Formats: sequence, C-alpha cells, structure tokens
Amino acid sequence: MDYLPIFADLKRRPCLVVGGGNSAWRKTQMLLKAGADVGVIASKLNADFTAAIAANQIRFVGDTFSPANLDGIFLAIAATPHKALNALVYQSANQRQVLVNVVDDTQRCSFIVPSIVDRSPIIVAISSSGKAPVLARLLRQKLEATLPQHLGKMATIAGGFRDYLATKISTFSSRRAFWEQAFNGRFADLVAVGRHSEAQQALEQQLKQHTPPVGQVALIGAGPGDAGLLTLRGLQLMQQADVVLYDYLVSDEVMALVRRDAERVCVGKKAGFHSVPQEQTNQLIVEYAQQGKRVVRLKGGDPFVFGRGAEELEVLVEAGIDFQVVPGITAAAGATAYAGIPLTHRDYAQTAMFITGHLKPDGKQLDWLTLARGNQTLVIYMGLMKSSHIQQQLLQHGRAPNTPIAIIERGTQATQKVLTGQLYELADLAQHAVSPSLIVVGEVVKLSHKLAWFTTKEQLQPQPEAAVKLA
Repeated sequence: MDYLPIFADLKRRPCLVVGGGNSAWRKTQMLLKAGADVGVIASKLNADFTAAIAANQIRFVGDTFSPANLDGIFLAIAATPHKALNALVYQSANQRQVLVNVVDDTQRCSFIVPSIVDRSPIIVAISSSGKAPVLARLLRQKLEATLPQHLGKMATIAGGFRDYLATKISTFSSRRAFWEQAFNGRFADLVAVGRHSEAQQALEQQLKQHTPPVGQVALIGAGPGDAGLLTLRGLQLMQQADVVLYDYLVSDEVMALVRRDAERVCVGKKAGFHSVPQEQTNQLIVEYAQQGKRVVRLKGGDPFVFGRGAEELEVLVEAGIDFQVVPGITAAAGATAYAGIPLTHRDYAQTAMFITGHLKPDGKQLDWLTLARGNQTLVIYMGLMKSSHIQQQLLQHGRAPNTPIAIIERGTQATQKVLTGQLYELADLAQHAVSPSLIVVGEVVKLSHKLAWFTTKEQLQPQPEAAVKLA
C-alpha cells in the first residue's frame, strides 16, 4: 500500500494554497467544502479566487511565497506552473512536518487527493496512488452510477439513532446485526422514497421487536491460495464474521479479505507440529457460536477434502448449533490446473484419485495395488515426508519407474514452483520442495510443459541432478 487512506477533519484548520490558477482553485474548493481555513499565495489570481477573497471565504496571504508562510499550517497545496517554486513549497513543508501536495507531481506529495464519490456523510475515495488518475476517475464514474443518492440521508438518520440504540442493546455484535437488518429492510426502503419520519418510526419498531442474535457457523473452503479462487459466497460470509478461525494453509491474500474488525484465531496444524489440538478447535467453534457470534471456520482448499471439516460439524450437530458449508476449490483441482496438468485426459488417464500421505497412526493402510494401476492420475496431499515410502510402494506394486511425476509447491500462488521428473526420482525431488506441496503421479504430467500458463519456465523445474539413475 503506497499511501494510507485516511479522512482528515479540516474544519477551521489553517491550510495554505500556493497558486492562483484553475488547478489551484479546484483544490481550494475541496478544502472549503471540508470547512478548512484557507489562505492563498499567488502573484496572479483568477476570477474565482478574487470573488472568494472579496466574500471573505478565503484569505489572501500575499503574492510571494516564503517558507515562513508554512509556520502553523496543517496542510499545504502547491499548484503553480513554476517547478522551482513548487519544489520549494514541498521542501519547506517537509522540514516543518506539514502535509503537502504538489499538483501533478506525485514525487513531491506527502498526501494525494483522491477521486471522491460524495454521499455525505458517506464518502468514497478512490486513488491509484498517482499512477493512473484517469482510471481512478473512471472507477468513480462507475460508483456514482451505482451508489444511490439517498445513502447520505440514511446515514444521517442512523447516526441520530445510534446513541439511543446503544442504551438499549449493549453488545456490539447485536447492534451490528440490528443495523444490517435496518440497512437491508423497511428502514432503507422508506428513506429511498423520501419518507424520513416513517423511516425513523421503522427503526423504533424494529428495536421493539429485536431479539439477540443466534450464533451460527460457516465452514468455508478458502481454496488453494490465489484469492481470486475464493467463492463469492465465501467472501460474503467472511465480511460478516465476528470471529474467524483459520488454518496455516489459508493464504495471506485470502486473509486480507476478512472483515477488518473480526477477531482472528489461528488454529493451524502442520505435520509433526500441532499448535492447537483438534479437540480444542472444536470446542472454540462451539464456544464462540454459543456467545451468539457469527463464526467462520476457514480452511485451505475444500473443507471436506482431507480437511477434517466433517469432524468439526459433527461436534456442532451435537451442540445444536446451526451451520452451513461453502465448498472451496481443492488443491488437487486448483494447483494442477495452474501447473498445466489436467487430472484426466482421454489419451493418458480415465481416473483421478486423491489420497493423503498423512494417515492416522491407527488408520487403515492404503490399497497400493489399486493406486499403482496405470491410466490414472494419483494426487497425493501431505506426501512430502512420506515420499520415499510412496515411491517404494508404487514401484513394488507395478507402477513403471519412468512414470511422470510433479511436485507442485505453493500451488496457485505467485511463488508457485513445479518440480517435474519420473517416479524413481520422487524421494530425491521431494528434498527440493517445501510444504505445502502436492504430488502428482501419472502420464498427464507430461502435458505440463505444453499447457503451463501460470508457471513461468523458470519456475517449472525438472531436477535431473537430483535423479537416482537406474542401474
């Protein structure tokens, strides 16, 4: 993030504009609209400045700029045709820790003025960090057409009701649920048609009928890493959550989409290391829901594919807690697609099988005779630590040593890496990969070099030096 987006209270704060042309006037209008105490310095003033000075809307400081003019100033704008003068304003402001904007010169700006959609008190600001101002204006035009004009009035009425509501509903989550219902219900409809007094009454009636929110849980698949693969339904619920319990496999890009004020609890697990036991995770989900909170349990990939999602839901059923499930793109589908490896192909594989390399200590052993059959794709989750055992079992049960294989590391993410080789090289290739990684075994891997669209050639790495040559 190049700039921190903030909304500054400029009411009665001293601001200085250096420049008297049209560009300077446009910035001055924004300052005046925000209630700033504006002074102007310019050797020549346009008609708008002259009229505003005559009407005592702004102060004429003088026709020559001096660094001392910035003493006591909160914010400054330089908009003159003289680069040297603009640079002097910028340097002088920086020395005094004064926020400064040099118009059309992002290198000399400690703040920038965004494109604005004004539905006061609702304000939407769009910025390209000075990189593409025309694009920012186009986005503003789209938002202008999308956001209804009555939003400001709705916010004003809600603001007048807010303190009263706080005396009647004590918890933040309950008040938020109240407002979400209001902004999507009769109150919003009445404001939209201008029936403001009736809208106020609708809020009062809704308060009389208000009941505390009932806790609920959403089990959401976050996908394999690329935030663009998150489902729309998953995003909507993440934006409504009071608390999010997430795994290590959920990428930072996906976590950035969680509602900012939601509580975040990491309950991740890694092979050989358990930061939070599964039983404790189950109990946390139940406890948060019983507090009336909207809980999101966020899992990498799909929660029902080697994700223990069913185990967690069974606990919710026993506790009588409502839940819903939002599927996610599992790594076997997402990572292979991003690596250019089709799971099935008429010439190579008519079956795709997903297995885990991390079994329960007392769990049933895998049917290696079935898994070693040809004309099928085998996708192995959590298999790096067991790669030597997997290689040995597949070879012993008849899979050809030269069967193509791939290890996809951090699939679908910008740092994705794909190692390719043959089955007899699997254990050695695994030494060059880190978790999370997916192992793919089958003839379809041969298509990766032809069909790879996301992975660069530098990332698509055969590892001949790691190979153990057959005698």
